[in-house]
Amino acid sequence: MELLERPSTRKLREANFTGDAWADVIYRGAEPSKARANAVHFAPGARTAWHSHGVGQTLYIVEGIALIQSRGGRVLEAHPGQVIWTPPGEEHWHGAAPGHFMTHLALWEGDDVTWLDHVTDAEYAGPRIRDL
Repeated sequence: MELLERPSTRKLREANFTGDAWADVIYRGAEPSKARANAVHFAPGARTAWHSHGVGQTLYIVEGIALIQSRGGRVLEAHPGQVIWTPPGEEHWHGAAPGHFMTHLALWEGDDVTWLDHVTDAEYAGPRIRDL
């Protein structure tokens, strides 16, 4: 058994995020593991750019109100305790609702993330699905 050293919290890159977001690395597997786990903290209105993961991504909402959208779909509103799965290659974004901080645990495998264009204000403000 080993107590792992915790890296410092890091501010996430403006190239991939709109608004302020920070990440705490929880786990970054060493070969042969490719598992990744981060706690990601979003300021109100902050969000990722559109992106996809080669083998998918799971989000567990810890606090606040999360907004998540797949390309061409409606914006999902998720709350603490809810889990979101995005399949391999699905273009999506996620972030905090206006007026609310949000933290989620992001779980994925490997470094196969494709970053795309920023989410427009119109996409962010699109119609929401409140009940999953």
